[in-house]
Amino acid sequence: MTVVHPNIALINQFFQAYAQGDQNAIAQVLSKDIRWVIPGKHPLSGTKNGIEEVLHYFAQLSESVFQAEPIVLGVNDQFVIDCHHNWSNRSDGINFKGMSCLLWKIEGEKITEVYNFPENQQYVDRFFAAAYSEPEY
Repeated sequence: MTVVHPNIALINQFFQAYAQGDQNAIAQVLSKDIRWVIPGKHPLSGTKNGIEEVLHYFAQLSESVFQAEPIVLGVNDQFVIDCHHNWSNRSDGINFKGMSCLLWKIEGEKITEVYNFPENQQYVDRFFAAAYSEPEY
């Protein structure tokens, strides 16, 4: 019998909810004061504060059918680090394929902070700028 650290179970619960696009299930694993940091210079970058801003960010990602599949997870009693594949499946052909790592801070069985570290920030910036910028008039 394999024992799973509760923080790994929490992150797996997040990824399952994310894969299903289940905003309510995502909200259940987040602290009400969640802080999610998205680096870069693109329309979705910046720090998202609170469940509402984080869920809005995920709603924006869902427009590109943006997916994530964990590769490896590391854990201690306060943090999880995960590295995962990301990809998108936009109908307009503007798509993404890469990797990123997230550092998850966990307190009281809730995710309180997340820091995103992409494989290639310039590639991420170009994708999100092309996929989410407003059309030129």
